[in-house]
Amino acid sequence: MRFSVVIAAHNEADNLPGLLQETAVALSGFPSWEVVVVDDGSTDSTAEVLRSLQSAMPQLKVVRHRSSCGQSQAVATGVDAARGAVIATLDGDGQNDPADLPAMYQLLTEDAGCGLWMVAGHRQNRRDSAWRVFSSKVANAVRSRILGDNTPDTGCGIKVFYRAAFLQLPRFNHMHRFLPALVVRGGGRVISAAVNHRPRLHGRSHYDTLRRLLAGLVDLAGVAWLIRRSAVVVLEQPEGAEHERELLDSLRFDRATGVHGAVRRSVA
Repeated sequence: MRFSVVIAAHNEADNLPGLLQETAVALSGFPSWEVVVVDDGSTDSTAEVLRSLQSAMPQLKVVRHRSSCGQSQAVATGVDAARGAVIATLDGDGQNDPADLPAMYQLLTEDAGCGLWMVAGHRQNRRDSAWRVFSSKVANAVRSRILGDNTPDTGCGIKVFYRAAFLQLPRFNHMHRFLPALVVRGGGRVISAAVNHRPRLHGRSHYDTLRRLLAGLVDLAGVAWLIRRSAVVVLEQPEGAEHERELLDSLRFDRATGVHGAVRRSVA
């Protein structure tokens, strides 16, 4: 297994069918891939929808939490269950565009051996409320100044990284908001890539500005302490990085045409 996409979902029954179909299309040029959906204790029909989708999508693996544990734990559960050396994350609400994944995979793997461990999405033309966009920009500016992760949009759900790099990170609630800083702390480089952003079509956002702000301040202080006070064993190169160059040649993504090398050859 080369590439695993992890989707954390809580009450996203209406969004998941379209998102999974788009993901399958985006990954059609990869010789081996899977999608791991973590149902984080949904109380709607998410579980039933995923069971019905599994029969038509053999690459789909479903893991369910008995109760909601939060996005960070859902992502960690998905990475633990995944088999790919390279992991991508998507939010379950459909606002991330799976079509961005091949180019982000290329950015990560063409730099194999040079210390790049993560490519983080940077949302362009965000399709959220003005207040949410404003609060996100302020939070990103404060976090970046304190942690020095040089990531303009750490809250973006679409990221591509080496599984081995993630497995060495400290785990705590809300860690998904600090992944770039934690990767840098571990000795890896992180770059950002412009990605598409879409409006939520179904359901409601789980975003709570005040509660997230209060939790974020505590988390920010904790991550700052980790960065400044912890001794970390730095990996020279995450496991799996050395094997991705050969696959990259067969999946060469043409940014001008938006077509994989493997797709071009099959059409020819």
